[in-house]
Amino acid sequence: MANKGPSYGLSRQVQDKIDSKYDLELEQILVEWISRQCGARWTWLRDGCVLCEMINSLFPENKPVKKIASSTMAFKQMEQISQFLNAAEKYGVTKTDMFQTVDLWEGKDLAAVQRTLSALGSLAVTKEEGTYKGDPNWFFKKAQENKRDFSDEQIKAGKNVIGLQMGSNKGASQEGMSYGRPRQIL
Repeated sequence: MANKGPSYGLSRQVQDKIDSKYDLELEQILVEWISRQCGARWTWLRDGCVLCEMINSLFPENKPVKKIASSTMAFKQMEQISQFLNAAEKYGVTKTDMFQTVDLWEGKDLAAVQRTLSALGSLAVTKEEGTYKGDPNWFFKKAQENKRDFSDEQIKAGKNVIGLQMGSNKGASQEGMSYGRPRQIL
């Protein structure tokens, strides 16, 4: 965490809650996957180079990150991270699964970084393009579209059927029902 002292009170509670979401088992899986995807070279994620190499390795052609260069300057490192995030969005990771650049660079929310990399891994396993290197059981496959085409005849026949969601009134009567006490006639 760059130039940040200890936090107290509510800020500390919020940071503790964020830190509690970090999963050590998932970290091991992600480290193994990134090292297999990018080769034997494993460096710290903060400069963004490994992330950019990983996202480029998932694209069979037309690599999204054109220039990957390690730098000690903060804004260059943050730029690399944001290039990774843009490429991950092109790959199909939803905006809600994305971390913010400062989450990784300042180490504020590493659980969000894990969620993004998990979503990326799930997409890579689901797409089955041959670019994913690793155990397919590390990530779950996302649901695929199951489009169906019905003929006009089938659609017309379906309009006459009352679906179970709409309920049924067959056999319904008020026979035998009583509410409260019966009426007393004197």
